[in-house]
Amino acid sequence: MTGMTDLAARRLELLAPAGDMEKMRTAIRYGADAVYLSTGDFGLRAASANFTPEELGEAVAYAHERGVRVYLALNILAHPEDIGHLKEQLDRLLAAGPDACIVSDPGIFSLLRRLAPDMDLHISTQASVTNGEACRFWHRQGARRIVLARELTMAEIGQICADTGPELELEVFVHGAMCLAYSGRCLLSSYLTGRDANRGRCAQPCRWPYMLVDPENPGRSVLLEQDRRGSYLLNSRDLCMIEHLPDLASAGVSSLKIEGRVKSSFYVATVVKAYREALDAYLADPAGWSCRPKWLSDLNKTVHRPFDTGFFYVRPQEDAKLSTSRIDCREAAVVGVVKAFLPDSRLLLVEQRNKIQTGDQLELIQPRGRDMTINADQLLDLERKPIQSTPHPRMLFYLPCDEPVAPDSFIRRIGDKDLPHRDR
Repeated sequence: MTGMTDLAARRLELLAPAGDMEKMRTAIRYGADAVYLSTGDFGLRAASANFTPEELGEAVAYAHERGVRVYLALNILAHPEDIGHLKEQLDRLLAAGPDACIVSDPGIFSLLRRLAPDMDLHISTQASVTNGEACRFWHRQGARRIVLARELTMAEIGQICADTGPELELEVFVHGAMCLAYSGRCLLSSYLTGRDANRGRCAQPCRWPYMLVDPENPGRSVLLEQDRRGSYLLNSRDLCMIEHLPDLASAGVSSLKIEGRVKSSFYVATVVKAYREALDAYLADPAGWSCRPKWLSDLNKTVHRPFDTGFFYVRPQEDAKLSTSRIDCREAAVVGVVKAFLPDSRLLLVEQRNKIQTGDQLELIQPRGRDMTINADQLLDLERKPIQSTPHPRMLFYLPCDEPVAPDSFIRRIGDKDLPHRDR
């Protein structure tokens, strides 16, 4: 296990999702050390906006200018046509300059080792690596990092780290959606919708409500009473490990990964900022660290399912709470993004995300530093005339504010629950 003095000197990587250019910039501005992204054809999040090959080069340049690493997800389980398509695209993708590629398919791994021998390769959690021997196998083939399977306990992760040594980096997921299928290898979406989850097109049928049908009475359905909407036996809770950073660091992992390429920029900003502050505080004082209530409070203000620690401390058969009937939880909704602060007039130029009206109580979330509360006592249109509300999507308006606020700060309304999910 890693000693306490070693932990203070070692910088754990905070790895954030980048579903598109805006989300990537947000992740970087709010404190990510590295981002992972995809062009859509070869990653496991086709539902995300993703990047064109041209945007990929722009994204890598933007990140590198700010000292942030970029990992390109090529982690589908490839069919023959996928391999052919990747061969056609590979030169353009690698010319963008990503720092590493994330792969799970041995065929894609072999292709990259042959055509791009100097490229760092990370083995995806989709490859189901669950022991030190498997880690050493991939390392001998040329892998630089293993994204460990989510089904491992904390004790097993610590054992694997001890077995493999410092030359092989190990990464774990610490926050975001979980999947009830083993390492995400699921056929349910393909069976029910024709959308292959193992090629990035999951329809998430595990989140649907289900009913039983009696074959003797096919016209009669039986509701499994979990709540009034139906039963969600396959709907897993969300992972949240911010309270357990000391255990993760002591286990010896190199990178802490946040899930969420299809989530909103607000989600990315809030989660990255909370983990950035928590991780920095831990590395500065491991012995005196404790999880601040504010970090948990902020995470609870994002769209999420009830939080859980996944497999880290219990086996699934030991935890009856792994699934949940709750679809989304949220305590605050994002209502705007700060575009600029006008010091002479003490006004914020804001782009609308949800409607607000005069009198609303708001909170400003900045990339760095403290958050601020503000009352919307006055709203102004672009001609600086008073308005009562901001009803139009993406409209620009002014909000008086006495203190300077950083661009790309988010404004959220305090106390909202069960609103339409426009900020996801």
